[in-house]
Amino acid sequence: MFILENVPLSSYSTMRLGGTASYLTEINNRSEVAEAVAWAEERGLPIIMIGGGSNIIWNDDGFPGLVIVNKITGFETYAEDEENLYVTIGAGENWDQVVARTVEMGYTGIEPLSLIPGTAGATPIQNVGAYGREIKDVLTTVEAYDCAEKKLVNIPVSDCAFAYRTSRFRTTDKGRFLITAITIHLFKGSPQPPFYEALRKYFAEHQITTYGSQAVRDTVIAIRSSKLPDPAIVANNGSFFYNPIIREDQLTPILTDHPTVVYWPLDDGRVKVSAAWLLDQAGFKDYHDAETGMATWPAQPLVLVNEKATTTADLLKFKQKIVDTVHTKFGVTLEQEPELI
Repeated sequence: MFILENVPLSSYSTMRLGGTASYLTEINNRSEVAEAVAWAEERGLPIIMIGGGSNIIWNDDGFPGLVIVNKITGFETYAEDEENLYVTIGAGENWDQVVARTVEMGYTGIEPLSLIPGTAGATPIQNVGAYGREIKDVLTTVEAYDCAEKKLVNIPVSDCAFAYRTSRFRTTDKGRFLITAITIHLFKGSPQPPFYEALRKYFAEHQITTYGSQAVRDTVIAIRSSKLPDPAIVANNGSFFYNPIIREDQLTPILTDHPTVVYWPLDDGRVKVSAAWLLDQAGFKDYHDAETGMATWPAQPLVLVNEKATTTADLLKFKQKIVDTVHTKFGVTLEQEPELI
């Protein structure tokens, strides 16, 4: 295990901001996880495991401990029968490459999650989702190093406490489990309708009538590419705000003044409001902030882009400007999706 000192963290976040890590190491197998944890604990240092940094914002003060970059690879398959396939994926695998591989094999289940940046191990942490599918819908188990019990454990999907963009790995047990692999359950054949509205619209406009998993993947990639910047080229963390969930009585005054508000009723009587619509109506579409060097992406205001910002303080100042404006106009408080560390 090779440990670096005083490493700039801007290289480990797709927003390209942040201070330095006191120590940083890359791990390539499960045994190195325990070794890295032991090394940090011997020195009384905090630890954090990261993947591609697409959902991380580092503080300007940096991280005063050991950053563990997960590079564990692996793609092991088990065919239960002709229809059912289980795939165990190393946590450091590029997620979109995993999706591409399963689609090429003729299986369906994760093609709506195409082109989501980051690694496989990050998907359970925030219950990654898009176009009507969440990772919890296909996940069977999470393999992780338990820092409390000092051993590898397998956590079934039923024990992950999944909810909208969250899980126990992000809340009650944050920092306890260092994910080393995930296992998902896929099916042979084609995805079945009904499809998410954006997909149905794209199919109709492009006269697509054969709904194979490759067609769905190609459609998702086309839609995402038209709306979202590539984090390898443009510094961003993807969607910066959650779609807020509010009570029906909170929606009523918004509907009265803005009948075109985009929202989705939930089973519990509450409603989920489009954060992108809120930002658009609040004047933040294709907005460029000279004071902070931040901007919103022209095709999707939910994506905050680092054009010229040099500090995380700049980003947070711009974020707060958006939050305050939306709250003043609609009485809704936006919450950021990327984790501030």
